[in-house]
Amino acid sequence: MTAQSKTDEDAWMIKNLFSKTLSEGKSHDWLRALTREASGRLAGSAASMAAVELTRQIMDTLGFSRVYLQPCTVPHWVRGETEIVRIVNSPFIGSMDLKALSLGNSTGSGPQGLTAEVIEVQSLDTLEKMGSSLLRGKIVFFNRPMDPTQVRTFAAYGGAVDQRGRGPAMAARFGAAGALVRSMTTSLDDVPHTGATNFQAGERQIPALAISTLSAELLSRELKKGKVMVYIRNTSRMLAPKLSYNVIGEIRGSQFPEEIIAVGGHLDSWDVGEGAHDDGAGCVQSIEVLYQLVKAGYKPKRTIRAVMFMNEENGLGGGLAYADSSNARKEKHILALESDAGGFTPRGIGFSAEKEVYETYFKKVNSWAGLLEPYDIKFVNGGGGADIGPLKSQNGLLAGLLPDSQRYFDYHHTATDNFEAVNRRELFLGAAAMASLIYLVDKFGLKE
Repeated sequence: MTAQSKTDEDAWMIKNLFSKTLSEGKSHDWLRALTREASGRLAGSAASMAAVELTRQIMDTLGFSRVYLQPCTVPHWVRGETEIVRIVNSPFIGSMDLKALSLGNSTGSGPQGLTAEVIEVQSLDTLEKMGSSLLRGKIVFFNRPMDPTQVRTFAAYGGAVDQRGRGPAMAARFGAAGALVRSMTTSLDDVPHTGATNFQAGERQIPALAISTLSAELLSRELKKGKVMVYIRNTSRMLAPKLSYNVIGEIRGSQFPEEIIAVGGHLDSWDVGEGAHDDGAGCVQSIEVLYQLVKAGYKPKRTIRAVMFMNEENGLGGGLAYADSSNARKEKHILALESDAGGFTPRGIGFSAEKEVYETYFKKVNSWAGLLEPYDIKFVNGGGGADIGPLKSQNGLLAGLLPDSQRYFDYHHTATDNFEAVNRRELFLGAAAMASLIYLVDKFGLKE
């Protein structure tokens, strides 16, 4: 077979994958079931276990070689009663409730709540400079917005999320009574965004809550007028860790079964919404990849797995357990591809790897760029995902689907991340792009 005939054959296969996914795909139906039957799938919850069983049953009907559960230990955090964050007795606006959600892994205020003066800060460096003399007994308000000038919204998120991740713990170190964090979004609205905060073992814990961007703007304006007192009441708490599971479906390879290609998303979601974009979309797209390859009659050379990772949002228990198990069995992942950036129109696939292998692997992948160009998919440097990150030591290629990100942080970690927010065609396009890459890596491998 000539090089040209190989190219024609591959172009036809990729066209077929796109055509069949767009016209006969099942991932949108699976997403409806997942979001409606197992919404709020936070690790350790009953909903997360319902999602485990639902995705196991879905994959068990699709003709895969094997479907199985992989145990992992996960944290079990519960939100408790509806949160209250209230400006109290302001001489300008009286008392006013702010839209708020407790941050994951944080502690509660206790049933009586707490009232304290608010101190606004823009950075963790500012917090360090203020110290205990200014912060003790106060509620620290982190109000650095995501940078709206960043075209890549994930870069804007990365530039602001340190406030949520470590801000409350740093505030506690200086004696603060509580922490409020501006929601991680470029939108100005009344929808609060939750997300994990990180208190290390032995660190003093304080109540930590996110407030909506409009609430943050309001609070900041009031602080410019003078002293502001805020009342906080939340009852969130961390319970004992629980046993949970990754859900894995695989098609065993015919020639190199010991070489693994994994595609996945994280099955858990925050408790306040349906977890459609984050990350129900990535899970059902990953199942769709294997389903479309089976439907096409394709016999893979390498073992291809769809992995539903548990506990990405507040602990990474599933990703760590998967890597530990894989390393113990001395497996070799030549490619791990994660979809965890929403179910929007795919724009590209990003790649990363250890320095000593990256140049060779990316050169090979980039030689296929023309095959994906008709579908507006570009191959770019930089990609991966939290769940597959622990596999980097296996010296394979890590990749992440890169959908259009402009609206992702409108929904991220909110009650509005529901099934209706995901466009059916856009979801299918992402799945087809992932299937095309996996087909090429399986057929040709990554070595020169």
